[in-house]
Amino acid sequence: PTNRSQSNVSAAPAVRAYAAQRGVDLGAVRGSGRKGTITRSDVDAAAALSARLDDGWETVSGARRALAVNMTRAGQTVVPATVTDLIDITAWWQTGADVTARALIAVVAAARKEPALNAWFDGNVPARMLHENIDIGLAVDTHEGLFVPVIRNAGALGPSEIRRSVDELVAKARDRTLSPADLQGPTITVSNFGAIAGRHASLIFVPPQVAIIGIGRTETALQLECGVVEPRSMLPVSLTFDHRAVTGGEAARFLRAFAEGLRQGGGSDATSTNRKAAEP
Repeated sequence: PTNRSQSNVSAAPAVRAYAAQRGVDLGAVRGSGRKGTITRSDVDAAAALSARLDDGWETVSGARRALAVNMTRAGQTVVPATVTDLIDITAWWQTGADVTARALIAVVAAARKEPALNAWFDGNVPARMLHENIDIGLAVDTHEGLFVPVIRNAGALGPSEIRRSVDELVAKARDRTLSPADLQGPTITVSNFGAIAGRHASLIFVPPQVAIIGIGRTETALQLECGVVEPRSMLPVSLTFDHRAVTGGEAARFLRAFAEGLRQGGGSDATSTNRKAAEP
């Protein structure tokens, strides 16, 4: 923040003396007390930050700061549980298919069969809101940090429209041209971390959402099919949900419906000759 004059800040004389003793400029400190009054704890925090910066640390801002704030809030409120599965996608994987688009279509199918996970939950009441529209947040990794733009009303979109929406939002995330509206109000989130690395994961979602689907790295496994051992393409998936709002049965039914939708592939125009489409 822009430094203010020492005389314009709100702080008790004892706090001013303490700040002077510790070499802290009160004009650069944001007060946490009543009406922005600077407290002794604020001075200690400012001094600790200054020491960190002197040791080569750097403050985080923008998307990374938002990530820290949101993940802290989620960790303090959500009661997470995770179920995992391996889904046989041999029928379409070798076509150079678009994993992300197919996964989003499968989320739509699963949310329609088990709407408890396409929901918001307020643990303070407690109360929940089941959503008719399926607004899917898509985790996008960028050099600036994590962004989660939202594909609006995904249930009304065809496979090619979903792919187009993904491309547009990913480009905006990486160009830093996302608007606040692009990031607001997801009802469920998808993270295709397997496009980089990883199999299963216990992911974190931001309340009031109650669930996130994680897509792992596709692997080849030997399976017994009609008495014959065959190599099959298997996709690891993880479903992390808020156990305050979602039962284990609801989560398992959602995951089963998701797996069924993913095995079916989500329509003929969800494929792509470019395997890079597997990464959001």
